[in-house]
Amino acid sequence: MSKSECACFERKLAYHTAPSLLGIKCASLVSLDSDRFDLIGQTERFNRLTEAKGLRIKLMCRCRSKTLLLLYNARLLEKSLSEPSRRRILEKYGYDKKCSVENDLERLSGRISSSEEFPHEIGIFLGYPTEDVVGFIRNKGENFKLCGCWKVYGDAENAKRIFVNYERCRKFLCNKIDGGIDIYQALNILEEEK
Repeated sequence: MSKSECACFERKLAYHTAPSLLGIKCASLVSLDSDRFDLIGQTERFNRLTEAKGLRIKLMCRCRSKTLLLLYNARLLEKSLSEPSRRRILEKYGYDKKCSVENDLERLSGRISSSEEFPHEIGIFLGYPTEDVVGFIRNKGENFKLCGCWKVYGDAENAKRIFVNYERCRKFLCNKIDGGIDIYQALNILEEEK
């Protein structure tokens, strides 16, 4: 992995997953060009360096020239997936009654790879409000109150505040990286190997 590849990968993470990197969102998705990055190497490096912070990347699927990655905070994701109302939604799609982040992510990855329709329960994994996930599924993505980081069917005012906070996270991390600081320094992770 070249320095320029690492810098580009880190910039993509900062732009697309900043709220999760900074601990205010349990998970974020990013789709990257498979042939532009050594995604296995980048993922292994990221997971090794961020292990103490509980941040992980999981390769969810590879479709044609793109790879879908889920960046998540293990503690926050487990807490979100354990909520009874969220668990009931997942059970409707064949997830176990008991929360296991690893098993749930494997099930989701399998559904992404094999389903004709994208599995809309993914909103549960991304920390979207339960009422918005249910609303999206029931309305087939139509009749929403607000469209931003997700389609809102419930509390639009609260969603607007969250969208603003997500954008602040993005600007903060992207500004750090644009200023020459790598993502690990920006997250206060000391990197042993460059």
